[in-house]
Amino acid sequence: MEMHQVRYFLAVCETLNFTRAAEHCHVAQPSLTRAIHKLEDELGGLLFRRERNRTHLTDLGRLMRPHLRSVYESALAAQAEAEDFQKLEKAFLRLGVMSTIGPARLVGFIGRLRREIPSLDLQLHEAPGERLRDDLMQGEVDVALIGLPNYPERMNAIGLYDERYVIAFPKGHRFEDMASVTLAELDAEDYLQRIHCEFMDHFNQLGIPKPFAVNRRYSSEREDWIQAMVLAGMGCSIMPEYLPVLSGIGTRVIIDPAVKRTISLAHVAGRRFSPTVAAFMRLAQRFDWDR
Repeated sequence: MEMHQVRYFLAVCETLNFTRAAEHCHVAQPSLTRAIHKLEDELGGLLFRRERNRTHLTDLGRLMRPHLRSVYESALAAQAEAEDFQKLEKAFLRLGVMSTIGPARLVGFIGRLRREIPSLDLQLHEAPGERLRDDLMQGEVDVALIGLPNYPERMNAIGLYDERYVIAFPKGHRFEDMASVTLAELDAEDYLQRIHCEFMDHFNQLGIPKPFAVNRRYSSEREDWIQAMVLAGMGCSIMPEYLPVLSGIGTRVIIDPAVKRTISLAHVAGRRFSPTVAAFMRLAQRFDWDR
């Protein structure tokens, strides 16, 4: 079976007319007909039934159509990927990363990226979620790793992995004796606020009343200062599950309700990708993020 035979077959499926299919494929009709006959010989039966000026798919033709379409589309995708690879001699990518995403979670992916696109010049742009969303819409970054509960209509978000929220606390805290912590247990706790934390946005999406009220003792944009305050015993703080924490800080998963976020690969719908961005998108979607 040759690819031009598959292409001719699909063209006849679309037009149900050998003459129009030949015109669409820019080939003489006898050549198209011979290719279809050869394909029928290989598959062991008629694919089309011709009745005067009308052409119909046979049962075998209908059975083969989705399989041959998949073969053809896979071949086109492989060709496009090979062409993109050849163009990646000078590859530049502006990647937005939401500031609350832990870098340790990305180490394996970045290593894979380095191996597959060795010439990549990667520029990381770190920002809080809402600001990063705006930067992406305005073209300041090409694509972004982001974890918000909602996105604008013009933005496509492809989920990569889920991440639960945990409560971080100092050694000796009562949470140490718990396997997990309910949200109600946070009531009246001394709390250290991570200013760019998206926890409440994800919690509010659940549409249930807030079961706790905390005593805010400290707030900061910097994760290291929040964690230093946790270690100093000034309070506890809600953090994403995969955010690296300083040695000595304990964490427990939050339940009742469990709150999680989905880290997504976001891009602006309809915006054309460069070969570098297209290759990055394919790699991110193939990567085993749960490993």
